[in-house]
Amino acid sequence: MQKVSKINPLPLYYQIKNIIREMIENEELKPGEMIPAERELCEIQGVSRMTVNKAIMDLVNEGIVYREQGKGTFVAVPKERQQISKLKGFTEEMEQKGLESNTSILSFKVKPATKQLRTILNLKNEESEVIEIIRLRISNGEPLAIETAWISNDIFGDLTAETIDGKSLYNIFREKYGADPIKAKQTIEPIILSRYEATLLNQKQSSVALMFKRTTYLKDGSTIEYTNAIYRSDRYKYEIILE
Repeated sequence: MQKVSKINPLPLYYQIKNIIREMIENEELKPGEMIPAERELCEIQGVSRMTVNKAIMDLVNEGIVYREQGKGTFVAVPKERQQISKLKGFTEEMEQKGLESNTSILSFKVKPATKQLRTILNLKNEESEVIEIIRLRISNGEPLAIETAWISNDIFGDLTAETIDGKSLYNIFREKYGADPIKAKQTIEPIILSRYEATLLNQKQSSVALMFKRTTYLKDGSTIEYTNAIYRSDRYKYEIILE
């Protein structure tokens, strides 16, 4: 293990954090393996327990390592990288990764469109209604995301919860309605999970998650769907291609 330098302007905890990270990147420490105990790191580096603890907590917060009470600190399995460059639904994303996926429908109802939804979905009538679909997205038996989608009831009024159960909404758009989503505008921002969201996603309350807001369009520029999805940040990281 490399040693910290007392003359290096970088804080000691930050040097230790980088040393451990490099050991993981070089596969000196592999996923599932326990990193050296805090007491051992203190002796090797000649620093206080507080300094080592701060370094480890930074690595925990970044999802590089995780702690198990009474056992120690272990190297986390690397997060799956999800490339954001093509328009795909959750089911399609999981299929391309070779992962098993399923969905639990939490709510399916028709409701009056808010002013914001009327604007986004370009609904002209103030009495317009939307279908609100809330689903828990699951991959390999583990909950990954809570997704809420809104679509026009005027267009998709014959949809039912049974119709979409276990199916890709995008595929239903294409096959049942001849409507092919071709592009979307998406924003990503960090949020803190509520108690209910944390329970659904098997996370601690107040954990950080990623919120994706997506507006999806057809070839003629009309809006077909607006989605708000909350993804666990401990399992996935997102790669954006810039050309």
